Amino acid sequence: MKKKVAFVCVHNSCRSQMAEGWAKKLGSDVLEVYSAGTESYPEVKPLAVRVMEETGVDMSGHYPKLLSDIPAEVDILITMGCNVECPYVPCGFRMYDGNPLQFIREMKVAFYLFNYHMSMM
Repeated sequence: MKKKVAFVCVHNSCRSQMAEGWAKKLGSDVLEVYSAGTESYPEVKPLAVRVMEETGVDMSGHYPKLLSDIPAEVDILITMGCNVECPYVPCGFRMYDGNPLQFIREMKVAFYLFNYHMSMM
């Protein structure tokens, strides 16, 4: 069974969309991936789409979503900071990337633990 992971930020227009794109590309066999924002926004930022396209990740079909557009409960929640109050979403594991270096460290640990857990199944 795939684990549900959600990347949440304010507008769901750039970083959380990029995170969704990478997670789908790299982990689609084990992850059900979502992204959402706490406020509405008209579009995914074109530069984000272009940069991801250059790395082989197609985000042409992505659009900004709100928390109400994704499952109410996820296994892994990654909030993307942006100096806002992080929303409460029921989850089994939560990470906050207010400090980019700390976020990278936490991601390494999370992927290690996730891979270990999956290997034990």
